[in-house]
Amino acid sequence: MSGEAKGKSAALAALFILLGTGVVFYFLPRMMVALGNVSPWLAGAFGALLVLGFFLLFWLRARYQRKRGN
Repeated sequence: MSGEAKGKSAALAALFILLGTGVVFYFLPRMMVALGNVSPWLAGAFGALLVLGFFLLFWLRARYQRKRGN
């Protein structure tokens, strides 16, 4: 794969990841309020897991790229 194609692929992957998490984070307050009616601890854990998942996704992607030698 050429350098330009790799750059486009990485940019496209980052775009999809950011758009997907943007949509999830847009609805996060509503979901947390709904879960908070059940249990405030459940709402806090859900929010924390989503935020940690965002960083975990980029960490796993970086590991995958390093393993491939990019």
